[in-house]
Amino acid sequence: MRVDVAPGVEKALREFVLPEELGFGAVDAPVMFSAEWRLGQWGPASLLPHGPIGIAPGARALHYGELVFEGLKAYRVSRAGPMAAGARCDQQPPNLFRPDQNFRRLQLSARRLSMPEVPEELFFAGLESIIRACADIIPRRSGQSLYLRPFLFGTESGYLLRNSHTFRFMVIANPVEAYASGSPSVAIERRDVRAASGGVGAAKTSANYAASLRGSSAAVAGGHAVALWLDAAEHRYVQELSGMNFFAVIDGDLHTPELDTAILPGVTRDSLIQLARHQGFEVHERRMDIDELLNQISSGRCQEIFACGTGAIVMPISALADTDARLFRPPQTNVIAARLREDLLAIQERRVPDPFGWVRVVS
Repeated sequence: MRVDVAPGVEKALREFVLPEELGFGAVDAPVMFSAEWRLGQWGPASLLPHGPIGIAPGARALHYGELVFEGLKAYRVSRAGPMAAGARCDQQPPNLFRPDQNFRRLQLSARRLSMPEVPEELFFAGLESIIRACADIIPRRSGQSLYLRPFLFGTESGYLLRNSHTFRFMVIANPVEAYASGSPSVAIERRDVRAASGGVGAAKTSANYAASLRGSSAAVAGGHAVALWLDAAEHRYVQELSGMNFFAVIDGDLHTPELDTAILPGVTRDSLIQLARHQGFEVHERRMDIDELLNQISSGRCQEIFACGTGAIVMPISALADTDARLFRPPQTNVIAARLREDLLAIQERRVPDPFGWVRVVS
């Protein structure tokens, strides 16, 4: 697919300097990708210098949350070991990890919001044009990557409660560290609801995350990393964290909430399930009663808990905090989680063979 390169792209790339401290989303890659939907079809695709975009003040993306997105990473870690920032690694091309899953989920999200689906050719043109342009500034140390954020939003102005007739698909990128470090505690949210069955919880849409902000902010104010959400109907069954899926190690087996229309089907979640089964673990996808889980932690049957997502990969959890301030700490932290994280990251970074065919090289 042809991608037009706008004036200023080469200058933006040439002048970019990769800083030592990356954070997560704090450093913008110098280019971005854009294509527009008008009159029922997609227009030309362009690679542009990174910068502000114009949007009508009445655009439905701003007023009605008509926006869906994805998050995935490109890796370029040297097989000989980590390289210094700014070093060249011409002989190890960048790679993506299971981007086909992100493409399918973006389609499902767009379908849920009645938005036009992004064609596969356009989706990968956006990812790969950014990766090729930024190949020499992809961080080289293990755990670092180029985070890619494809997103689709309605641009038509107006207040009629219907879909836009015009849309824009974009891809932006950020050189990043892992999203989270350490073994934080997580607060159980028993009042607010993030997503309900039949709603948009299984779609990666801005409204999905907006609903979690109050609970997440309250968790942080209480000294915890994030909130753990329960089902909307009974406030009884574990769903997920704000932005991550949840796992528990109970009697030596892995347990995770079964997917429904209120839980985002995480790519990392699915990868860990397959990897764990490949390594001999029993994995149970089921409804998980929060009070039963807390009793299993107290008795020691639940040995370990952790979360996972594209940004953090795997985040060990040291404790669950209930609304009465009680802390429930499993007997161990970051044992199984550390093993799964390292084994998954090694595949993502192509430091070991990929037995699943998950890696896509961008030549």
